[in-house]
This record gives sequence, C-alpha cells and structure tokens, in this order.
Amino acid sequence: MGHGYSEGLVAHLPDMNVVVDDCILFFDGFRAKYDPNLPAFLYAESLGGAIALLITLRREGIVPERRFNGIVLNGAMCGISDKFKPPWPLEHFLFIAAFLVPTWCVVPTRGSIPRVSFKVAWKGKLAVASPRRPLQKPRAATAQELLRVCREVQGKFNEVDTPFLIVHGGEDKICDPACVEELYKRAPSNDKTLRIYPEMWHQLVGEPDENVELVFGEVVDWLMTRAEHAASVPA
Repeated sequence: MGHGYSEGLVAHLPDMNVVVDDCILFFDGFRAKYDPNLPAFLYAESLGGAIALLITLRREGIVPERRFNGIVLNGAMCGISDKFKPPWPLEHFLFIAAFLVPTWCVVPTRGSIPRVSFKVAWKGKLAVASPRRPLQKPRAATAQELLRVCREVQGKFNEVDTPFLIVHGGEDKICDPACVEELYKRAPSNDKTLRIYPEMWHQLVGEPDENVELVFGEVVDWLMTRAEHAASVPA
C-alpha cells in the first residue's frame, strides 16, 4: 500500500480493507491511553470519507466504548463524478488492466485533480508542491479499488447510524454531490446534517477565505455542540 508516508509503491492502493484495518488499530491504540468517556469524532476528506464510513460500519472487533460520537465528511468519496471518471467504455474494461498491469499509471481521467479541486490558484500550487502528493495518472488497481469502495459504501448507506455532518461543494467534479445526498436520505442516523455549498469545488479548504470560514465555522459549531452533549451524558 502506497500513500503518504507509507513504504509501499506510491499511489498503489489495491485493497482498502487493509487501510481500514490499520486505521481501526491505530485509533483503538491511541484512545486506549485516555478516558474512554472522552467524546471522539472522525474528520475525513475525499477518499478519507469512504474510509471513515467503513470504519464506523465495522461491528466485529470494535470495543463498544471506542466507537465514535460522530463523523464529519468533507467532500466524501461516496461516488466518483461522471465528470471525472474514465471515458466509457474504458471504465468497464478497467478490471482487465487491474489484473494484467495493476501498478501501471494507465487510467485516463477527465482532467487534473488539483486543477479541478482548488478554486484558489496558489492553494492548488501549494498542494501540488507536496513531495508526498502523487501527480501521475491513477494506477489501474487503485482506480479499480476506488470504484469498488464506492459501490460498497453505497450498498451500506442504510446501515449508517452514527451521527454525521456532510459538507460538500455543489460544483465538486471529483466526488459526486448526488451520492452524499443519497447517503443523507438513506442513513437511519437520528442525527444527520447535510450542507451542500453552491458553486464550491471539491477541496473546500481551497476556496476563497470567506468560503473557508463559512464551511469550517459550521464544522466547528457542529463538533462543539455534540462534544458538549456527549461530555454531559453520565457514563
């Protein structure tokens, strides 16, 4: 697995279940150091949104007191936009490339991720300058796995009972806003909030300052309200 500081081949993510397992192991180990009654929340962006949902959907092996009080999904990858997917019919033959040449960067997409994610130019340049950010086209096995994860998450929308806040740009060309709207409709959670911001792009932190303050002001308010409530409930 290759992402961030991991030692695997960069941008090679053939099995997202390994990532989910590692995240659960890390979070459980970290939280074991503190009072189990402390409120805990997951914040996730883009692909991280799908991973966060899969983490909260895990039932086996999760210590009950270590489940999360809520999740914040920022531009969550619940479905890849048709504006960015590989052109038809290449998407339907992707499994062949994933089997034959899994690590090759052969998957064409409709545009550069940074260019269609960051509205403010200097923020996009800053993101591209990161030495840990892959700039090549998606690897075949990674692209195949991302599509599979989207299908898995969509199939489990009706199991999401954790409190959640969705913040999503209405003009997101990477992760389809319609998919998070479907999550909001189908999820049985009795505490769910959906915020779709018209004309905003995929990376909400890449918006002009006034938009960033609006979005993250709502995120902080949502977290503070639920953290205070969780802390006030007797153990």
